[in-house]
Amino acid sequence: MPWSTPFDEPIALRGGRKLTTLQQAADYIMKLPEAEQHEARWQTAVENLINAAEAGGGWLMFARIGMMQALYSKEDNRET
Repeated sequence: MPWSTPFDEPIALRGGRKLTTLQQAADYIMKLPEAEQHEARWQTAVENLINAAEAGGGWLMFARIGMMQALYSKEDNRET
């Protein structure tokens, strides 16, 4: 499945922006500070994005869920 594959529903970010594809989600993570990228919640999101890109199918849903959990976890206090 190409990285340009859209999620079934876009992922809303604080501030009104949206992530619509696997690539946009991956780019979002890559722009985070390196220390934050290594947090477990983001590592899980990355793993699910990679699985979605490589295998497709149900992994696309898991990738979306992983991103949403990482974005909206109680640990995330920063504005995006």
